[in-house]
Amino acid sequence: MPELKEEIPPTEEVVTVLEEEISTVESTVQTAFESSDRFYSPLVRNIAKEEGISQAELDQIPGTGKDQRLTKTDLLNYIKNKPSLEKRPLAEETQAPQTKAATPPISERVPAQPSLGGGDQILEMSRMEKLISKHMKSSLETSAHVQSFIEVDVTDLWDWREGIKQSFLQREGEKITFTPIFMMLTAQVLRDFPLLNSSLSGNKIIQKREINLGMATALADGNLIVPVIKNADQLSLVGFTKRVNDLAKRARTGTLSPDDVTDGTYTVTNVGMFDSLMGTPIINQPQVGILALGAIRKVPAVVETDKGDFIGIRRKMILSHSYDHRIVNGAMGGLFIKELKNKIENWDVSQQV
Repeated sequence: MPELKEEIPPTEEVVTVLEEEISTVESTVQTAFESSDRFYSPLVRNIAKEEGISQAELDQIPGTGKDQRLTKTDLLNYIKNKPSLEKRPLAEETQAPQTKAATPPISERVPAQPSLGGGDQILEMSRMEKLISKHMKSSLETSAHVQSFIEVDVTDLWDWREGIKQSFLQREGEKITFTPIFMMLTAQVLRDFPLLNSSLSGNKIIQKREINLGMATALADGNLIVPVIKNADQLSLVGFTKRVNDLAKRARTGTLSPDDVTDGTYTVTNVGMFDSLMGTPIINQPQVGILALGAIRKVPAVVETDKGDFIGIRRKMILSHSYDHRIVNGAMGGLFIKELKNKIENWDVSQQV
């Protein structure tokens, strides 16, 4: 993605939209956790696990929520009123009593206070940082993250872009980077893997008709925002380049509209702009996949020819694909980036833009 230098926060409208999306994610999280025929929220499950309450015991606790669901309050009341001492085994009763500090219920525990030194500072998280933190944590609690990686030879594509970038700039008034090229090819591959252009609501898969690519963009203050390119599979390379550059510029100047950051169906992030070889990005809920573009490097590689193999200098990168293993298996996740690799390595170097 283009380097961002100005520290200008997103507009208030955009932040509000992000808050609404996180509320939607939290609703998805609630419906994603089920146990046999009874619903339990992630919070209830975590409390039960902390307190050593078995699944069978959990199923017996009366619930006062909607449809007799077990709420946090129901569970905490049960824990509070539960006898603190169970009947101990006979062998334990014959031994001298030992002093052991009781572990307080989770509802009564106080978070450990950080140890502060003389030069330490306490910084309050910004509103945007709090939103991102909540969004990322919700994603990890919702999706079964798994990753696939593949190395791609981009030498021919690199040489082609070097040959046309000046004429493209003069004709279109825009710089052409690798980001719109990779995103355009990703949108094309998504047409062949529609399950990756989906979302999951409870036990129902919602397969999206439109391919709307999110473009994870780093702001100067370290925060992220994800503007969306709508109907990405219908854009030409020229159209894609102009759209990417426009969204990056408006993200930099804090002039994105709410429509610019909503309705994404799949996300691409460029970790290579920080010289990272690869990454394991967190899925942008409620989507089921995200692609990370690694740095392009010159490396020694085995080159196969009809006259034999030799060692040559090639430009290569690594694609990292995170996907939701609840509905996308490893074969599909791996085949997706394999097909993207084929499109990149077989780029038509004779084409004009």
